[in-house]
Amino acid sequence: MKNANEIKFLKNRSIVKFEGEDFLGEIGIDGRIFKALTLARISVGVISQQAVENGISILVHANDAEKAVACLIDEFEEERKSGKVSQIYSINNVSVIGFVAEDFNKVFAELARNNVFPLLLNQVAGENRVNIVVTSSQDEKTKNIIESEIFKKPKTVHLAIIGHGNVGKTLIEQVLESAEEIKKRKKIDLKVVAVANSKKIAFNKKGFDANWKDEVLTAEHPSNVEELINFSNENQLENLIVVDNTASKDFVKNYHALAENGFDLVSSNKIFNTLPIEEYRKLRYTLSKNNRRYLYETNVGAGLPLIDTIKLLHLSGENITRIKGVFSGTLSYVFNNFSLRDDKFSTIINEALEKGYTEPDPREDLSGNDVARKLLILARELDLINEFGDINIQNLVPESLLEVSKSEFLSRLEELDDEYQKIKENQEPGHVLRYVGDLHGDLQTDKGELDVKLISVPATSALGQLKGSDSIFEIYTESYGENPIVIMGAGAGAQVTARGVFGDILRVSETK
Repeated sequence: MKNANEIKFLKNRSIVKFEGEDFLGEIGIDGRIFKALTLARISVGVISQQAVENGISILVHANDAEKAVACLIDEFEEERKSGKVSQIYSINNVSVIGFVAEDFNKVFAELARNNVFPLLLNQVAGENRVNIVVTSSQDEKTKNIIESEIFKKPKTVHLAIIGHGNVGKTLIEQVLESAEEIKKRKKIDLKVVAVANSKKIAFNKKGFDANWKDEVLTAEHPSNVEELINFSNENQLENLIVVDNTASKDFVKNYHALAENGFDLVSSNKIFNTLPIEEYRKLRYTLSKNNRRYLYETNVGAGLPLIDTIKLLHLSGENITRIKGVFSGTLSYVFNNFSLRDDKFSTIINEALEKGYTEPDPREDLSGNDVARKLLILARELDLINEFGDINIQNLVPESLLEVSKSEFLSRLEELDDEYQKIKENQEPGHVLRYVGDLHGDLQTDKGELDVKLISVPATSALGQLKGSDSIFEIYTESYGENPIVIMGAGAGAQVTARGVFGDILRVSETK
């Protein structure tokens, strides 16, 4: 005896469609259809009337589609002449999936999230059974989603990891190490099915294992988003997340296309959120229209729960009056150590570079652009419309070294030593140097004031007591007055950032 919950799955079907004015509700139409098709020895699966489309849809085997259209054109010749029937045609390459579900709405919501919209729906009266018809290019994906919902099987989430440098490589290892535990604990089956750098993209439908680096080395596909979208469509992959671990100005241009093709976005790349406000808002519209999510907690503060906290405060109506702090784990490490040790400024920079705290070119950190991007991202979370050009940035790199090559800059680092030694010695006693971001002014207007600069603070202050590469953020609100909400912790490093990205992946996965 068959299980009542068993999913019925029929491939190689076609829909024969009638369309026309005043055709619905006419007595005897269904009978004539059955009779004509029975005489032609054609088996009919489902008949469905669509009032919105003024039409009738009939399901037949794919081999019978052409014959069915021909015999129905003959049967309804008079209606075609009078205009009651405007056209009779077939939609080929469809599949039928029949199932029983207590909550159809939840199943259909999951299908819609994965861009699956049934061509035909037929509910059995008095039962919780429904038959849906989908294109054969989506049938396996549809079946997987329905099975996951009905039988509570682990939900398969397919990850495309873009960028496998320090953060990307660490993230892949973290996913592989935790996959079994997450499958048991959260009923989420994470599979890394694509890994890309700027040149090549490697695919593995079943999910990469510990040998992923070898597969990436031998990959032959060029690294472009069309390849990724085609791969996900051809293999009918559901629950798609693309993870951007690059610092690429070019890759962020693909966010719209990815959202429109069924991908949620998780990113440690800060660039998109600091593009002109028009682009920023356009992506939010695309995400909303396609029911997609975009999480980027690691854009500011690596793995600290900063963006979420600010979002919640703002959404709850709390008036945030100022956000100030040490935003860069790199520059935190540099000035925490430079303030306390007798070493030269260049020695500390090289040390931070060796530990992997800085960007490959330390000028990206020393320029203040990284802190400025983070400050702008937070300003926009408060619905401010500031642009990058509005930020007052103190660049720590001398003008003579701004345009030289990276290798030349690194070889001439000692040219910074005298200037920073003087700044250090000219402080008041008991003070230390900190490079801060400061969002202030009237934050209830369209724009706030954004400053990024090197300041001297008492060693006993919250900013002054910062250690290692930690970041600190002070959030001032109307309710809390002079006592800010302080969030402090590790602000740099591949492990911390990858763990933060992983957290965003799980949050997106759990809402799918």
